[in-house]
Amino acid sequence: VCLPIISSGINAEWPLRPGGAVGLWYMGTAEEKGGAYPTVRSKHSLVAKHLTKAKWEKLKDIKTKTSGFTLSKAIACAVQFDNQHCGIYAGDFDSYMDFADVFDPIIREYHGIDENTRHSSDMDVSKIRGNIKPGAPVKSVRIRVGRSFEGFGLSPGITRQQRLDLEKLLASAFTKFSGDLKGNYYPLLGMAESVRQQLVDDHFLFMSGDPNLQVAGMERDWPEGRGIFHNKDKTFLVWVNEEDQTRIISMQKGGDVKAVFERLARAIQAVQESVKKESGKDFLCDEKYGYIHSCPTNLGTGMRASVHIDLPGWTAEGLGALKTRCEELKLQPRGTRGESGGQTGVTYDISNKHRLGYSEVELVQCMIDGVNILFQEDLELQKKHGL
Repeated sequence: VCLPIISSGINAEWPLRPGGAVGLWYMGTAEEKGGAYPTVRSKHSLVAKHLTKAKWEKLKDIKTKTSGFTLSKAIACAVQFDNQHCGIYAGDFDSYMDFADVFDPIIREYHGIDENTRHSSDMDVSKIRGNIKPGAPVKSVRIRVGRSFEGFGLSPGITRQQRLDLEKLLASAFTKFSGDLKGNYYPLLGMAESVRQQLVDDHFLFMSGDPNLQVAGMERDWPEGRGIFHNKDKTFLVWVNEEDQTRIISMQKGGDVKAVFERLARAIQAVQESVKKESGKDFLCDEKYGYIHSCPTNLGTGMRASVHIDLPGWTAEGLGALKTRCEELKLQPRGTRGESGGQTGVTYDISNKHRLGYSEVELVQCMIDGVNILFQEDLELQKKHGL
């Protein structure tokens, strides 16, 4: 059940782990330097658009109840970098309420919703119509969601003790899984080299060194309190304490989206029920913004349903044309190396664009239908370009 947000500073520098791929350090907050109105380097970001001096003066001294988070910490990426689109993170559930004057207009603009929008969740796989068409060159399907639990800060603000307590709670919950969900949890701290290499080979391991995550405060005390759970078949994963408290992932080779979605629904329920039975704590869910994530772009379902598919016809037509077509179909194309990994060859990662304002069933259906359309159009484009 999703509930309305109910309202409720740490000033110390956040010592981020040096020696990562980038090795950035958070350099202290604006309020530590006299509370001056910050210079937002990402001039075209949503933070630059919606943060005003009046809002800054009103909110700059507030520290959230759960983790002592501040507005200065929330906007650190927009201040430090010049390439942010959104530029803001929440340090806990309270951040969305305490700094609502800044968060609300950013969320509305990014997700294209109004103040009357209410989130609806629906994980009923029986409502999915059809599947990826046989013959479509889909290599794999992956659907992920983020979930956060009551009483703990979100990754940018979570305290060291909260992170350790949450990991302990989840590690215990994982031992209760049964059937095809049963597996093992691998903490990053003290991980054996053989285990680490296997997780790298399986493309399961998340790494340190992302400059956004570092500046946002998400790599404090790295790698302590982080880890990865996966089942025996390696079709169900949980990332613990990365960008979100948990990332729950279902995946498999081929194009059976329904099977992946069905497993995801069972996995989410298993995580939720196991933690609730052990601690009484439930998922953080708001009636307006859905499931709570550290990045406001993931609010709502927090779901990204994607396939890796070969599109040689669209490749010949041009990446710009593919992006335009995906926009029309409410999809998002990426290179198969992730959000910033670039594109190689003719294989694309195609996923739902939206997170908030739609149910999980609607987003998965949108992805299935859109990928089938792209596949049919690709066959025509192959003829057009003589492939």
